[in-house]
Amino acid sequence: MAYVRKDVSTLTAAEKRRFVKALLTLKRRGEYDEFVRMHIEYYTADGEEGLRTAHMAPSFLPWHRRFVLELETALRRVDPSVSVPYWDWTRDRTPTSAPWTADLLGGNGRRSDRQVTTGPFAYREGDWPLRENVTDEEYLTRDLGRARDPIELPTRSDLAWALDDPVYDTAPWDSTVREGFRNKIEGWGPGRGSGSWRNHNRVHRWVGGAMVGGASVNDPVFWLHHAFVDLQWSRWQRRHREHRYLPARPPAPGSDQYRRVVARHEKLPPWDVTPDELEDHSRIYRYA
Repeated sequence: MAYVRKDVSTLTAAEKRRFVKALLTLKRRGEYDEFVRMHIEYYTADGEEGLRTAHMAPSFLPWHRRFVLELETALRRVDPSVSVPYWDWTRDRTPTSAPWTADLLGGNGRRSDRQVTTGPFAYREGDWPLRENVTDEEYLTRDLGRARDPIELPTRSDLAWALDDPVYDTAPWDSTVREGFRNKIEGWGPGRGSGSWRNHNRVHRWVGGAMVGGASVNDPVFWLHHAFVDLQWSRWQRRHREHRYLPARPPAPGSDQYRRVVARHEKLPPWDVTPDELEDHSRIYRYA
């Protein structure tokens, strides 16, 4: 029977406690940092050589669907009642709204060094030291809204702009495409600065701190953010039932994207699964 992923703003106090406790258990066992390392390993830009699976490619959505599901499966081994909640950043838009409460993810970083000092993931609690992709600091950082260079979260209209596109993705299947749902939700735009970040990418930069870059999994909000992105893919699928993941076939030899993107029926590293097999999650989980 499918379990339910809930809006984080609707969680009860007990549900919050169980979710936090399960995350801290994975961290204590060393399992959580494996997820951080995996995301760093597969954070390949389209300016680099080789296969891209997690970002700047059609498989952005199925790759992260499986990635969140892997974390959720690990959490449910700790506590079968737990599922990953989603953060609706079109509605909960301030640094004091859900999920930035002391009983869940804690709040913003302090002004001096962006260190998170509230909530269960604050460094002073001793339960959430950062071990992957760190330099001098091993504490969680955030800069909600970017105080020195303010940026706004995506709006409902930003999300609608992506959901209205009936085509999943288009050639050249990278960060430069201007049409297709995949890049409109992933959020790579032309130029530089805040105007070039849309939807998913813009949220990462609004949170700031540890959420910027390949090690963004160091901040637990990563999972709530990507659960909401996954929900948008589900909504797009329902709205455009005649359209599916593209490309359906691999780019031909001689193409710039030959062996650089995953087609619908090709295996999606690091798992033995295809995008086609990840399109339907209804037997595993559903959204409230």
